[in-house]
Amino acid sequence: MSLGSKDKRIIKNSQLSSFRLALSGIKTAIISERNVKIHLIISIIVIVLGSYYNVSVTEWLVLFIVMGLVIAMEIMNTALERVVDLVTKEYHPLAKEAKDIAAGAVFIAALLSIVIGLIIFIPKIFAGG
Repeated sequence: MSLGSKDKRIIKNSQLSSFRLALSGIKTAIISERNVKIHLIISIIVIVLGSYYNVSVTEWLVLFIVMGLVIAMEIMNTALERVVDLVTKEYHPLAKEAKDIAAGAVFIAALLSIVIGLIIFIPKIFAGG
């Protein structure tokens, strides 16, 4: 069964709408979440350092993967916190655990990115570039 041109337009518009909504979510997280801003600033610093120290293509790939991972985890943490807050404004031990666990996931990703950054940059810094 083939799709007609109207069906194809609906699918295309739906896909564009999904991208717009995703970009809106990212924009909301950047504007409203201090930690997302911090991770973005750190990512910019890493990009500047990577350019200065001429990191290899492989090192760039690893750096971008971990930077993206940390920012994505922070955005997911924000989404989870908002859903929990939507469900209950009152203290509940499970709500606290959910938020703490999500924050822990961000923390692990951030620690991983720090370790990787140190592995990549320390030799370059001590070698003088």
